Amino acid sequence: MWVRLVLCLCWVVLGSQGQDRASLRKSNDRNGRCQYSFTVESPDESSCPSPAGGPEFENLRARLTLLETVVSRVLGAEALTDVAKEAEEAQETKQLIQDKEQLDRQVQELRRRVEELTMETEKLRDRPCPLVQGVPIDGFGVIGGSSGPVIGRSFQELKAELSELPAPARVLENNHNNTGCGELTSIGEPETVQKADGITGKYGLWFQDPEATAQPYGPDTVWRINAVDVDVKQLYAYENLEQLGRGFPMKVLVLPESVESTGATVYRGSLYYQRKRSPTLLRFDLNSEKIMARRDLPHAGFHGKHPYSWGGYTDIDLAADEQGLWAIYSTDKARGAIVLAKLNPESLEVIRSWETNVRKNKVANAFMICGRLYTVASYSANTTTVNYTFDTASGNSKKLEVPFRNRYRYNSMIDYNHARKKLYAWDNFHMVTYDVKLGEI
Repeated sequence: MWVRLVLCLCWVVLGSQGQDRASLRKSNDRNGRCQYSFTVESPDESSCPSPAGGPEFENLRARLTLLETVVSRVLGAEALTDVAKEAEEAQETKQLIQDKEQLDRQVQELRRRVEELTMETEKLRDRPCPLVQGVPIDGFGVIGGSSGPVIGRSFQELKAELSELPAPARVLENNHNNTGCGELTSIGEPETVQKADGITGKYGLWFQDPEATAQPYGPDTVWRINAVDVDVKQLYAYENLEQLGRGFPMKVLVLPESVESTGATVYRGSLYYQRKRSPTLLRFDLNSEKIMARRDLPHAGFHGKHPYSWGGYTDIDLAADEQGLWAIYSTDKARGAIVLAKLNPESLEVIRSWETNVRKNKVANAFMICGRLYTVASYSANTTTVNYTFDTASGNSKKLEVPFRNRYRYNSMIDYNHARKKLYAWDNFHMVTYDVKLGEI
């Protein structure tokens, strides 16, 4: 009775939800007793799984296989992506290496250019700040009085601007006729002979011996020194001007001691120059390639103490003219004014000296002609002047206004060759010459 009641209740409760899937069956069991069986269909499974699998198992296996295929494809795509990334990284690495090599080359070039400025920077560190007390100075760099201390200025460009005078508004002469050994009257236009290659040729020296004495180096031999280097020791010899223009030296001589700046000269078969960082003068015989004489220039300032306005440790400038060998320099006693010394070409002994009234660091350069000192106002102005002269014969000095042109705007060396009546100059990598005209005595 209770069994029937329970079954009826279940049928009533589940009838509304699973009336299409539930059934009640009555039958006798093996013992003949009456049994009621209640059956409900599964809402999810169409058939019960068997121990050996079945449709559901096969369906699951198919899904797993499909999943494995999808995973393999994804992993393959990631592998391809990794390969592409590696290739891209390799390309970027190659580009970075190329950029680094280019930067290295630029750094090397900058280092070479820095060498050019080494001497100027050392000078700026060593020298005191500019100071002038009680000394009137005119635009030509001439000391107007003899009392009061004078301390040279350090900044080369500023000094050039202060000492520079504009040339008169007239055309530079280019007259090849030279008469007598009187005062300088005109300087011709610069003629370019050769241009130096590389940063070491920014400034330097070149000349021909006006009184060559023996072969293989005659009066046509051209001598050249590049003055930008840690140790300047190479002296290039060219057979003539044509070979200089082609850049083919016939010999390179190695000097036993380094050259200081651009103040050297060649005279009577010897190179005369100042030893680096000292007031010592040397005579180097070009044939034997040996130092034949050495002597300290008495009381001479050196290594940036009394240079020309462009700097470059041009404290001692050696020159040759019709009357012999000269040294252009200054001393502490002269308070920075130019001192001239006539030298014995064999022993380098000072024969006689003169003190002028022109400040050495207020002029760009100087040269000697017929026993007269001439100074150039600016090394960088395109048109400037030879602004001052001092005559050793009379001891008199005066201002001049002879036009002079710096075609390449950085003139670091000027020397006179009395055999050819020309000025030799080194102007911003360029070797140039100027014809000069002298008045009659």
